[in-house]
Amino acid sequence: MLEDDFGREVSGVRVSLTDRCNFDCVYCHNEGLGDTRGPMDPQDDEMTADEVVRFLEVASEFDVGKVKFTGGEPMLRQDLEEIIRRTPDEMEVSLTTNGTFLPGRAPELVEAGLERVNVSQDALDPEAFAEVTQSGAYDKVIEGVHAAVDAGLDPVKLNMVVFEHTAGYVEEMVEHVAENDGLQLQLIQYMPELTGKPEWNIDIQRVHDWLTDIADEVETREMHNRRRYWVSGTASGESGGERTEGSRSPSDSSDGGMVEIVDPVENPQFCANCHRVRVTHEGYLKGCLNRNDDLRSMGEMTKDEIRETFRETVANRVPYYGEYMVRGDDDEWEINDEYVGNAEA
Repeated sequence: MLEDDFGREVSGVRVSLTDRCNFDCVYCHNEGLGDTRGPMDPQDDEMTADEVVRFLEVASEFDVGKVKFTGGEPMLRQDLEEIIRRTPDEMEVSLTTNGTFLPGRAPELVEAGLERVNVSQDALDPEAFAEVTQSGAYDKVIEGVHAAVDAGLDPVKLNMVVFEHTAGYVEEMVEHVAENDGLQLQLIQYMPELTGKPEWNIDIQRVHDWLTDIADEVETREMHNRRRYWVSGTASGESGGERTEGSRSPSDSSDGGMVEIVDPVENPQFCANCHRVRVTHEGYLKGCLNRNDDLRSMGEMTKDEIRETFRETVANRVPYYGEYMVRGDDDEWEINDEYVGNAEA
């Protein structure tokens, strides 16, 4: 397994299969590339199935054990089942989707080898959902979530970006996963640096504090020092204490739903525990969501060339908050020129 200069082993990859999407979510950053979405028809610049599989075969040689397929909306790829089926057997395969295409395809995806799925769902009210996603597909998403559960994907994790437009819906979403077996909730901190709307930001610590008060149990995960909150109902008001990772199965939903917060912004510990690299839909390797100055194209590379490019991408990874990115005189994040100079020397 490859390790970068900061002792972080790369154990997972996140592969974007397209930047096309049938939604137009107001917070979308398109895997850090910005709003580059174009026509809905298949595009010539998208990696082919062969190119995706060739990269994954190389990654597996370096003991990368997990791949998450993303987009845009990855299920717009009609060859998604083929890609999953051809993914190296030793890799755990997961998918992030808006869920609208899961009805009718979820069983085939499971048969092909899909093990887990994240479904973007920012509200339980159709009008609120439409406001955030700029789509009227609420009923289809709900149907997709049910299809994923029925197909045996366990757990089905709901992704909710927490910002000004959705903060008022968090309590209802927490109650929803607490009351429905097989569902978990991932609250994702809004990233104004990537979306350009800092006024939409909220204090994510307030969400942590509220969940701590109502959770039956709090568990700390080693990865990114994330906290899991096990909630059986918001009326509890009494915490069952804090445990370390492994005290409870992640898919144990019999005692209530699991809620996890992904809070990378201004969180050096989050970046210090990052163990993945990313691949854009055009086949560029990148070491960090927040960077686009380190893109390395795999193009028509041979496997030997991909191996070298993968090594270079890992070797050039940087810590993000607090070292590579530091606070400037205007209190805004900026690149640490001295650090970059030393890295290039």
